[in-house]
Amino acid sequence: MSSVPERDEIAEDYTWALDEVYPDAEAWEEAYADVQDRIEELGQYEGELENDATTLRDALETRETVFRKLATVRSYATLRSAEDTQNQEYQALKSKAEAISSAASSAVSFIKPELQAIPEDTLENYLQREPALQSYEHYFDDVRRTAEHTRSPEIESLLADLGEVASSSSDIYSMLSNADMTFPTVERPDGETVEITQGNFTTLQKHTNRDFRRQVHASFYDEWETVRNSVGTALQNSVRKDVKYARARNYETALEAALDGPNIPPTVYETLTDTVQTNIDVLHRHAELKRRALDVDSLKMWDLYVPITGDEGPTVEYEQAKQYIIDALAPLGEAYQSRVAEGLESRWVDVYENKGKRSGAFSAGTYDTQPYILMNYQDTISSMYTLAHELGHSMHSELAKEAQPWHYSDYTIFVAEVASTVNETLLTQYLLENVEDEAFRRHILDEYLERVRSTLFRQTMFAEFEAKIHELAEADQPLTPDRFEEIYRGLKQTYYEPAALDDRIDREWMRIPHFYYNFYVYKYATGISAAMAVVERIQTEGLAAAESYREALAMGGSAYPIEILDHAGVDVTDSTYIETAMETQRANLDEMEALLD
Repeated sequence: MSSVPERDEIAEDYTWALDEVYPDAEAWEEAYADVQDRIEELGQYEGELENDATTLRDALETRETVFRKLATVRSYATLRSAEDTQNQEYQALKSKAEAISSAASSAVSFIKPELQAIPEDTLENYLQREPALQSYEHYFDDVRRTAEHTRSPEIESLLADLGEVASSSSDIYSMLSNADMTFPTVERPDGETVEITQGNFTTLQKHTNRDFRRQVHASFYDEWETVRNSVGTALQNSVRKDVKYARARNYETALEAALDGPNIPPTVYETLTDTVQTNIDVLHRHAELKRRALDVDSLKMWDLYVPITGDEGPTVEYEQAKQYIIDALAPLGEAYQSRVAEGLESRWVDVYENKGKRSGAFSAGTYDTQPYILMNYQDTISSMYTLAHELGHSMHSELAKEAQPWHYSDYTIFVAEVASTVNETLLTQYLLENVEDEAFRRHILDEYLERVRSTLFRQTMFAEFEAKIHELAEADQPLTPDRFEEIYRGLKQTYYEPAALDDRIDREWMRIPHFYYNFYVYKYATGISAAMAVVERIQTEGLAAAESYREALAMGGSAYPIEILDHAGVDVTDSTYIETAMETQRANLDEMEALLD
């Protein structure tokens, strides 16, 4: 039987180097206690920010001292929790970190309303008299632009205190799906049994044997059916939480509230969904091409992930994937390329799946640590692309924190998803141009077609689902599993019109953790569209375009996302960049048809 290994069975070289953050739990506890003590210092500045420039400077610098250390404390706890969600000691660390984060947020909740209350001419005078405050000019603008949505210090403190509780739906869902749920084992066509997991489900859905894929699909979604009411309740509460927080801050909708954080106009969201719907024929063409390539009368839901090439594709071991990625990033410059290579040898990555490990992949780390990437590497082309994707996030963080002070080192997810998908697009180009094996090239092209399908089209479908269920909550309509499934099935029928839906696919909404992230998924779709535009510009203009792209990443949070992407040559307020992505997908479909012929 093929089983998932225990954590201690994974070789150290393939685990992330968290001991470089804290050598042991005792060191973490000491850092935690220090943060706890320092939080009290923040209170001395409450009600004092308007007094003089020196007090304002000291308050902001004290905040940085506390939150820099807090970020590392919380990151370490989160990463330990992710590597083994069944380890109760690690879950306790995460719980403590979340609690102290909520306390710290509450302690600084007075800063925003007090900054907004300072008269414009007074703040200008402070900037002139105190040079250290000048680097905060964009921060001040960002805080003050949302004045009408900021409540009194007392209410802001209360909302911050509720942060720990507000995340409970997401936390419960994560524990249920990653730690408590156990999926069945299935027998492969060769007689070997394999345990279905969140990490390997998509890989198993790529198997060449159609009956096996159907069995995996049925077994996986039947298990989700057993927790239908629990997941439905978690999602309902998460959506209602978003709506209540938006109303508490005087926003008309939860969507407006979510997008106002990074200063993204809601029209960007609407332009995405409208443009994708207008070009839905591209997705339908992809589905029809897959049906013909597989030589089936009707494309089923368990056929969606299988490669157009008709087989599972070549094995790409982790070491080979690393080298392909490093070579592919040459257009971004030698320094960028070398930094990636160095990171891959410095245990940035926790590579393989183990029992209890959180599913999926992500990039993390703080201003004072190296990047840390969680993977569940499966020796597939898809896993190679996921590694390239997460390295894009990690390099974004490295460039930003090298160029920016702490308060601008973070960046919005809206920009982050461009950094990750630029890497994917460059990897595709490199492999198509340099790999001679025709079968391998077909698999690479198929993988990228699938990436666009799942990132541009599928995530936009998810975005429509999110918008619809939030609109129901805002209209005080009931949110039940039946209603979720009705909405989800309607969207699935529109997006996958050439395919035949089965009843089980109605439950797919249950396995998407991003629905708990408050309008997150649309950023994947805008990100890959913008990334395709960036890469096209690099192809056309060369080093100058690559330099402006790196500069955009290095801007971190020192400007608004739309301004940062404009620096990289992409206007996300217009549909042109999405239309460009659609044309690229059409061209790739043309090439795939030619390769198959």
